[in-house]
Amino acid sequence: MQVILVNPRGFCAGVRMAIDVVDQVLDVFTGQTIYVYHEIVHNKHVVTRFKDRGVVFVESIDEVPPGAIVVFSAHGISPAVRQAAEARGLTAIDATCPLVTKVHSEAIRYARQGYQILLVGHRDHQEVIGTQGEAPGAIQVVESPEDIAGLTIDDPSRLVYLTQTTLSTDDAGVIIDALRQAFPAIKAPPSEDICYATTNRQHAVRTLAPQCDLVLVVGSTNSSNSQRLTEIAENVGTRAKLIDDASQIDPAWFIGSSQRAPAVREGSPTPQRAPTVREGVSSTSQQARSASVEPTQTILLTAGASAPEDLVAEICRLLVDEHHAELFTGDVIEEAVEFGLPVTLKRAMRERGIDPEARRIRVESPSIVKATYGRDAVPLTIEGLSDQ
Repeated sequence: MQVILVNPRGFCAGVRMAIDVVDQVLDVFTGQTIYVYHEIVHNKHVVTRFKDRGVVFVESIDEVPPGAIVVFSAHGISPAVRQAAEARGLTAIDATCPLVTKVHSEAIRYARQGYQILLVGHRDHQEVIGTQGEAPGAIQVVESPEDIAGLTIDDPSRLVYLTQTTLSTDDAGVIIDALRQAFPAIKAPPSEDICYATTNRQHAVRTLAPQCDLVLVVGSTNSSNSQRLTEIAENVGTRAKLIDDASQIDPAWFIGSSQRAPAVREGSPTPQRAPTVREGVSSTSQQARSASVEPTQTILLTAGASAPEDLVAEICRLLVDEHHAELFTGDVIEEAVEFGLPVTLKRAMRERGIDPEARRIRVESPSIVKATYGRDAVPLTIEGLSDQ
């Protein structure tokens, strides 16, 4: 078995920021109960770990005692939630992803300019609920092209579309094309709303999945971006499984379950350079044939933007121990992003003599080493990316 750990994967800067905010709040407000409005990110392991540290997650501000500390999740909130927190005298720490805040700002601006806003996204997702709350009278949600016929449009020349940040670029493109066909004068946002991390992770899967037999996506079922990674793999013809952790892996997936032969190039890679994806498959396939066993499978391993990397490492250890997997890294896009802490948290830290600038949040690709992942990883050369 060959396992390709695709980069980028896992935590984006917005998720890393939200999680670090809760960590910092626990450190700064020692001994006080910390409340978080909605799941801080959509991953059950992240939420459970915080619960184990005493964090209380609520779905209504009314559940937070007056004067207590509340953290707003990465998905953003509506003005009504913010006002309710102020009315209860809460100390509110806003961990909304800056890229979600950007969409909120666009909604406010266009609504003030008299535009009707068509928000492309999932109606029940917390991010969409929060964005719609910024201008409820101006925003209509579009979940699919079929929704277009039911829209109420006052002036087709005063229309703009915005999108949920975690959508599949494929799905969003279909809906946006349908909107443009129905309303040729519709405006686009000044810059892309689907966030860089969503786009990069989807592009990485779209690039490597066709050369693999199975894609494993680490993430929870309520994670929109994890679901979209699974769909994109299937859209390019590769089976995909969404799993929370190693315990959900079914060994039957790896036994005679290849739906197509790996793309094989005969000959082993030379030691002077990193093997390509195809050469990596070739090398392990030859070893399998010489051992008179079934040809190896090539597994692409990725993770949604809210999935911790230790879950990926746990899966690698299992596949190495039980399936003798070889590990490779497939770097499609280099990602190094840094966010600062929320203003309200910075203020609280300074009041307690803590320098917030020393605690900026940076996300970089992890190093794959034997002690953590069960085996060192060999870097692959991704063909066709020389111009990127």
